[in-house]
Amino acid sequence: MADATIIAPRQDAPRAKATYNRAIDLESQGNHPAALALLWEAAGLAPRDPDIQNALGEALERIGALDAAVSAYRAALHENPQFTKASNNLILALVKVGNGKEAVERARGRVAASPNDPGAHFTLGLAQSEQDIGEAIASFRRALALDPGYALARYNLALALNRSDQPSEAVEELKRTLATDSRAETHYMLGMIYWHQGDFDGATGELKAAIAAESRYAEAHAALGAVLAARHDWQSAAAELRRAIALHPDPPTHYALARVLQQGGNTSGAELELKEAERLRQQLEDDQQASVLTAVGTAKLDAGALTAALELFRRATSISDRYAPAYYQMGRTLDRLGRDREARAAFSRAAALNPSLATNR
Repeated sequence: MADATIIAPRQDAPRAKATYNRAIDLESQGNHPAALALLWEAAGLAPRDPDIQNALGEALERIGALDAAVSAYRAALHENPQFTKASNNLILALVKVGNGKEAVERARGRVAASPNDPGAHFTLGLAQSEQDIGEAIASFRRALALDPGYALARYNLALALNRSDQPSEAVEELKRTLATDSRAETHYMLGMIYWHQGDFDGATGELKAAIAAESRYAEAHAALGAVLAARHDWQSAAAELRRAIALHPDPPTHYALARVLQQGGNTSGAELELKEAERLRQQLEDDQQASVLTAVGTAKLDAGALTAALELFRRATSISDRYAPAYYQMGRTLDRLGRDREARAAFSRAAALNPSLATNR
């Protein structure tokens, strides 16, 4: 049945820009949920702004709303066909949603237009990585032939070589990468290859180097914990896993810590970690469902279908009553419906969950 309440969205470019700038600031602070809520609002206020659409796509991709992200990138490119960043983002998002054919076609188009651009060959390699790993390797090599110092191309060449069962060649490329660009991710990947080869000393050294380069690198702490566990150093393994959890609590790391504690004889501690892992798993599942419903609801809101949007936001908050963006979007919807008291309550709940979403409306 058609939505009984269709109200054309308000457009306000200056307010959209201010909201966008605030969202980008929140992104830089790591407050991604609040940034996403504001980017949704900014895109509704200025749907033809390519920068806003591209930033919205990146935020949606972060929460796994890939179809919505693809739509945002397409909108950005529709308004600015020369927007290279949005083009690259669209190509990679298409790969993630399983539309590798279009991704490769678009990437080949970029190469045809700029055959001497190493970045175009690099993007083609990324698009090909899920289609034909051999072709991806060739594209990364062409990027490096054009720019031998292209560290990211060399790093991804190493990843592709490792995936194609050429770990020794991958190690050599990673070492070459480190010679010019000693970033934490490269040490981490080198450590992971050493670990899978059974070289625990090499793995430990590289993972510690990754942590030295980036002390808040949760994945490196977790991987180091796993390597130490493989060496039956239960105490040191537990310490690294706890550091990873302090930086980024997630179910797999809690499960890993539970196994380490069990092996070390701490049965009660292991049981607590298993319970926490399950709690987090359910919470993440609920938040994911809520985020998808909120993304769909926001599309309805931007189309002016307010009643349908409101229902989706209510469903989102019934699944996860801690998902602040859903309450914020609900507030926007109620505000446009003229239900001021309910709107204020929704905005208040959003701000209580995430203070960065506080509004004077």
